[in-house]
Amino acid sequence: MLRWIRQQLGFDPPHQSETRTVYVANRFPQHGHYIPQRFADNRIISSKYTIWNFVPKNLFEQFRRIANFYFLIIFLVQLMIDTPTSPVTSGLPLFFVITVTAIKQGYEDWLRHKADNEVNGAPVFVVRSGSLVQTRSKNIRVGDIVRVAKDETFPADLVLLSSDRADGTCHITTASLDGETNLKTHYSVAETAVCQSVSQLEALQAVVECQQPEADLYRFVGRITVTQHGEEIVRPLGPENLLLRGARLKNTKEIFGVAVYTGMESKMALNYKCKSQKRSAVEKSMNTFLIIYLGILLFEAILSTILKYAWQAEDKWDEPFYNQKTEQERNSSPILKFISDFLAFLVLYNFIIPISLYVTVEMQKFLGSFFIGWDLDLYHEESDQKAQVNTSDLNEELGQVEYVFTDKTGTLTENEMQFRECSINGTKYREVNGKLVPEGMTDNSPDGSAPHLIGEELLFLKAVSLCHTVQISYDQPDCLVGGGDPFSHANGFSSNHMEYYASSPDEKALVEAAKRIGVAFTGSSGDTMEIETFGKSEKYKLLHVLEFDADRRRMSVILQTPSGGKVLFTKGAESAILPFSTSGEIEKTRLHVDEFALKGLRTLVVACRHFSPEEYIDVDRRLNSARTALQQREERLQEAFSYIERDLQLLGATGVEDKLQEKVQETIEALRLAGIKVWVLTGDKHETAVSVSLSCGHFHRTMNILELLQQRSDNECAEQLRRLARRIKDDHVIQHGLVVDGASLSLALREHEKLFMEVCKNCSAVLCCRMAPLQKAKVVRLLKTSPEKPITLAVGDGANDVSMIQEAHVGIGIMGKEGRQAVRNSDYAIARFKFLAKLLLVHGHFYYIRIATLVQYFFYKNVCFITPQFLYQFFCLFSQQTLYDSVYLTLYNICFTSLPILVYSLFEQLVHPHILQNKPGLYRDISKNSLLSFRTFLYWTLLGFCHAFVFFFGSYILMGEDTTLMGNGQMFGNWTFGTLVFTVMVITVTLKLALETHFWTWMNHFVTWGSIAFYFIFSLFYGGIIWPFLHTQDMYFVFVQLLSSGSAWFAIIIIVITCLFPDVVKKVFYRHLQPTNTQKSQSLSAPQAQALSCVESLCCYQHGQSGCSRLAHFLEQMTGQCQASANNCHVSSHSNRSWSDTENLYSNDRSILTLSPIEATHC
Repeated sequence: MLRWIRQQLGFDPPHQSETRTVYVANRFPQHGHYIPQRFADNRIISSKYTIWNFVPKNLFEQFRRIANFYFLIIFLVQLMIDTPTSPVTSGLPLFFVITVTAIKQGYEDWLRHKADNEVNGAPVFVVRSGSLVQTRSKNIRVGDIVRVAKDETFPADLVLLSSDRADGTCHITTASLDGETNLKTHYSVAETAVCQSVSQLEALQAVVECQQPEADLYRFVGRITVTQHGEEIVRPLGPENLLLRGARLKNTKEIFGVAVYTGMESKMALNYKCKSQKRSAVEKSMNTFLIIYLGILLFEAILSTILKYAWQAEDKWDEPFYNQKTEQERNSSPILKFISDFLAFLVLYNFIIPISLYVTVEMQKFLGSFFIGWDLDLYHEESDQKAQVNTSDLNEELGQVEYVFTDKTGTLTENEMQFRECSINGTKYREVNGKLVPEGMTDNSPDGSAPHLIGEELLFLKAVSLCHTVQISYDQPDCLVGGGDPFSHANGFSSNHMEYYASSPDEKALVEAAKRIGVAFTGSSGDTMEIETFGKSEKYKLLHVLEFDADRRRMSVILQTPSGGKVLFTKGAESAILPFSTSGEIEKTRLHVDEFALKGLRTLVVACRHFSPEEYIDVDRRLNSARTALQQREERLQEAFSYIERDLQLLGATGVEDKLQEKVQETIEALRLAGIKVWVLTGDKHETAVSVSLSCGHFHRTMNILELLQQRSDNECAEQLRRLARRIKDDHVIQHGLVVDGASLSLALREHEKLFMEVCKNCSAVLCCRMAPLQKAKVVRLLKTSPEKPITLAVGDGANDVSMIQEAHVGIGIMGKEGRQAVRNSDYAIARFKFLAKLLLVHGHFYYIRIATLVQYFFYKNVCFITPQFLYQFFCLFSQQTLYDSVYLTLYNICFTSLPILVYSLFEQLVHPHILQNKPGLYRDISKNSLLSFRTFLYWTLLGFCHAFVFFFGSYILMGEDTTLMGNGQMFGNWTFGTLVFTVMVITVTLKLALETHFWTWMNHFVTWGSIAFYFIFSLFYGGIIWPFLHTQDMYFVFVQLLSSGSAWFAIIIIVITCLFPDVVKKVFYRHLQPTNTQKSQSLSAPQAQALSCVESLCCYQHGQSGCSRLAHFLEQMTGQCQASANNCHVSSHSNRSWSDTENLYSNDRSILTLSPIEATHC
């Protein structure tokens, strides 16, 4: 425990050295004084609180809110001194807000604890004391030998020791780590690969030395020393030997590995960010406004205190005959008396900052978040998944997004490759019913007949079937285990029962296409590869594999054919194959490749070279010499590859489609028109990422693509960035797109952040490839902390996206095929990328305008509330006499004015949802927090002061000079005057909100007119009855007498009209002379809105459904608005196109999203 505390304080770092030594099976050396290193246990912790720190940590976070802290201070002041109001008025609401928020956050963290316990308690098998022992995942220690079976995830970062295969290899998928669902092959060293039983592993004497934990998924440097017969054998270890926590074992029965990194030191955990409390821009604006109002409050309190003492400088006012001071008051300290009076004024005016604002905002966010889950447009029928809200604190942030950072694999694409077309010997072919059909011809051959393929076509298909690194899994997984014939499926199993796995989805798609056409790859064993050509088996001997690398951009295999000849098959990018081709239809193929690329297909070119026996001997010698070189091995291999891969015979090209998710292109275009910049951050290769960016519309064909790739030094990177900046400046008319890889990004972020940001901001689209998960988060942080401080949104579907999702202002998880880590750590979860458009353009727009009006209206109505109280002090010698009764003080924000603004903030719609979605440009109107700008805030505040002055002085002028307004000559008192001001105020602030409301439901009518009615009814009951539990009843019969006066009614009507008439004139004037884009769209959408009931417009959805969700059903039953008429739910399909071509805002903005029109249906 003491050591842990020292580590937390930074006095005792856990890793003293740069490397760690791991003894396999924890077989420590017996000689000497060996002190074992201490390592982290295997527990994963994603929770935020513990039982011990929940109360202090949660209270600290809550009291960071200015309003909470302010009301705590006011509550303490009320406890300490005699104030005009009771401490309960501040203490009770504060306690309620703090408790509710703590329960909500505690419950969310309990769910995280529950998820952690499931992971940490998962059963695993480890080798201990010569046998296989089952234990819990959290009990794994560094050095333990762990057994993992097929389809299980690795519980820690393991160095592979052996597998059930003789060569010690295994296949894994890393979908939850880097988003790639392809199969990857990992290797063990030859000395440990033979240890396939527990007894052999127990006898193994080996030591692993490796670097200390780091977050980079693609980097691992180490070595293993195996002791055999007293001799030490040292082998290097790299990323291909390390099995990462979170990856899944595939196509391999079982493996054994030694744990080297555990728990929070595993690479997956190091790529997680600590979950911090996200706060929206609106909340930050609220805090700024609260500080300003705090300033107003302090100014009013100080001014009142100073004027009180200035007034009391005259003896007749300091101690009038009717209010003699006590001896104690005469002898009290003037300073303490001044402070006491100041605090009393502070409490008197404290209602200018209402805690009910936070309660209302919390309720609005919580209730409003249900609309996302109920929206059938965000429901995905195939997977039966609806949108999910994990935190309601950020609803309005959806309307402020300026940058979207998205993962590629599984987010923009389905990660499913499909073979579309190919070019063979200058002729284009497509696949029809499992046959290759030349372009322009139809498939007329009778079913069952073997297709006739000429020599070039057959050679092309054989090249596709043999030039790859594909592995095969059979339906019966044990059919290859145990020493049987690896090709025994030819006798026992149909080749249709096998499934291909590949490190590249392109390879898998091509091999599967060749199989459908008739040339099937049926397996490999050792150095033998077998294919079946229309049922006839052929075996090829694999002589050499020339691996793919980013510089050559191609891979090749050298094979011995069944007839004994030697042939090289190669495939790669057209720029890597065509320049080295000397025969074949080169120009025609080049044209076909360009055509495929324009269709958004991923292209590969296939070629071959036949070797004479003499040529092959030379090739074999060069390759072996390069591969066994100890010095400059990579350079020598490149030379050998270049020598071999030349004089090629071009066979053809392939076009494969990476299936994009539905409506991705339309969604990205809509976001772009809304003023949102889209960045794609992916772990994929550069070529793949660019190809998908082009096909999904992220990059346009006309865009100038700039590259920052494979930079190896700071100077080189800086020079390239300067070149790009100059290029952008010179070609400022053209749109630019930037492609940057992970290695170059690290250099750019290290020393040249400003230069890099300058280049990025001038690009319309940015693509970052080969990104590690933490690099994604760094890019997001870079944009977040830039001087403009834009609002960022990150969207992804895998565990590799979690850090990015947590770093962005808003994190969105896609419910994809890669586990639920992204969804669990996100703020919102949707089933498909296309739903992002409606989430931002409609829901985000509505949430923002609602809460922006809510916040400013709250400040306005409280200025109206407290300013008359301040003005009244000038007429009562600053004696701290309240203008309003204490019950009115308490109920003003709780009952009389609370419900209209809550209902407004739940249902208000400035523009119809379909208009918002079809016209993304309207999103720009609310960008950069425009509705909560200082100018707008100042307008509402000054309006509040103006209305308050009219309430007070209007009542004073009409009643102050002649108080004998009763028929019997009875005079009005101060409570009657205060009640008149309060009555006018309640009516005016309620009607002011009615003027702001564009979208009226029966609920708005009910709470607007109901609030005014409730105030009158309550006041009549409160003042008309003697209540036995009240100590004083100043308001007895006051309200009844006020309402019995015709002059009072006249005063109420005149003052309300005086306040609101200028507002009406201003609105009409601006709407007709300077209409905003939103106001234009309101007038254009009016005919459509009439065709929809108010409930329907909340939830009118796709597929011809009227949207009668649970909420809609409930509301419709109450409102009676959902009639059986078909017209109620109908919007003409032509109405979406009723926009004028002459409107400048929408000139390039023609119905971007292909929405299904809402058909006429019955509810």
